Amino acid sequence: MVLHALLLLGVLHLLYSSAQAACRDPEVARGFGSVAYAAEADATIQYFGHNFFLITTRSGTRIVSDPLGPGWYPTPSVMGHVVTVGREHYNHNYVQLVQGNPLVLRGLKHYGAEWNKVSMGVRDIFVYNVPVYQNAASTDAIKGAAFVFDLGTLCIAHLGDLAHTLAPEQVKQIGKVDVALTPIDGRRTMPPDIAREVLAQLKPKIAIPMHYRDNPHLIREFTKGLKTQIMKTDTLVVSKNALPASLEIRVLQQRGAMSYE
Repeated sequence: MVLHALLLLGVLHLLYSSAQAACRDPEVARGFGSVAYAAEADATIQYFGHNFFLITTRSGTRIVSDPLGPGWYPTPSVMGHVVTVGREHYNHNYVQLVQGNPLVLRGLKHYGAEWNKVSMGVRDIFVYNVPVYQNAASTDAIKGAAFVFDLGTLCIAHLGDLAHTLAPEQVKQIGKVDVALTPIDGRRTMPPDIAREVLAQLKPKIAIPMHYRDNPHLIREFTKGLKTQIMKTDTLVVSKNALPASLEIRVLQQRGAMSYE
């Protein structure tokens, strides 16, 4: 069974590698051909609060990121094929919430003491992580992980608990981002001004703020001077060929949170 699973994973990786890579430069992801962008939506992004998202691809693959433990926002019933964990903490690693026997990919190992490299194909996507730091401005900076989801036509980066601007090598590792899920709270993660600097480095077309604990001041500081839509829903549908020409902010309204209008 183990050998069969490894062979299947290898086949999936080869299949994925024959398609276009949305995220990485040609010298990083060699051997990718070209495909035409489909007219329909490439991904649906649903926000459950804090760093907790569900990303559903056009073909139905369900990616759950940083599942949040009960007690803060309404706990959803979520099915997933893959779960990513950027930080080993109850607010990020409540993987038992996710139904469907998903593959769990952890950005850290040894209870968060060391980074764990992830780079693999899962169904129709490719997932990889990039080491980052939390609490970077303090003396107790700790390891965290950003995850990147290459959907073939669309690249989505979940920046985890990132607390600092990116080194050039990190920018290259993350790649060509279309949508950046961006922490802004300024405690464990970067504050709004540093988050804006990171967006200038990554140059996404859409940024969705996270990890701001329903603080309207943080939202105002993050969105100041930037084209912004305050959504009346927790869900955003994204299509590659309908992305804005330059950065726009989408603030999603997760269930149980205050309104930011």
